[in-house]
Amino acid sequence: MSVDKSTVAKIARLARLNVPQDRLQPVASELNGILDWIAELNEVPTDNVEPLASVTGHALPMRNDMVTDGDCVDTVLANVPEGASGFFVVPKVVE
Repeated sequence: MSVDKSTVAKIARLARLNVPQDRLQPVASELNGILDWIAELNEVPTDNVEPLASVTGHALPMRNDMVTDGDCVDTVLANVPEGASGFFVVPKVVE
């Protein structure tokens, strides 16, 4: 795949970027270099490579998903300036 000046201009317009006319060719050359590098990566044989979830190879410790704290509405609402029916009361912000 090759990128030319008109393609760079179209991409810049779609991305809402201001690329001056004198910079279109250098940007096209840079994009072509990036695309060539990506094409080189596609040539790397990865058939027998396992998907990688972590570079260290260590598993994260798991714990049981259970509630260890809660049902303390009175303690939570003890310091609020104003509360009603177990909820915080705040000033109206939308009119």
